[in-house]
Amino acid sequence: MPGYLDEYGVTDARRERLRKRIIIWGLVAVMVGTSAFFYFRNWGEERTVDRFVSLLKQQKYQEAYQLWQTPDSAKFYPPEKFAEDWGPMGLYKNTAAMEIKGADSCDTGVVFDVAYPGAEDFGLWVERKTKIISFAPWPRCPGPHLQIWRFLKSRFGGGS
Repeated sequence: MPGYLDEYGVTDARRERLRKRIIIWGLVAVMVGTSAFFYFRNWGEERTVDRFVSLLKQQKYQEAYQLWQTPDSAKFYPPEKFAEDWGPMGLYKNTAAMEIKGADSCDTGVVFDVAYPGAEDFGLWVERKTKIISFAPWPRCPGPHLQIWRFLKSRFGGGS
């Protein structure tokens, strides 16, 4: 016959364990969700740049220019100039040597840092809504944006 004090505190201990589990799983869910957000937030823009580079490697310059094309493209960056830069005789003809060094998320787009041997590093801008590619604007990222990765690299990585 159990004593009436044998069950004393058992329900409180169960409640405390349940509370700890809920808090731990909640924190895990927040961390996983935050990590997924930062990992996938530029997913579409990265696919656009990958497709652009792939089309250039396949020498499909007209299709690559379609990713660049806007109503003002013919005026500011006509197909002839695009072919001169990216075509078989252009400055960026060897797309296999092109290296994407990083990305900087902005409000309305993403800037991809591109390094190319024999040329000055430059940025490619991909507009979030339209997925149209262009050279990066100046200032680099118009409007407010987070640069968490750059901050962490400057604090702990030894460089920018």
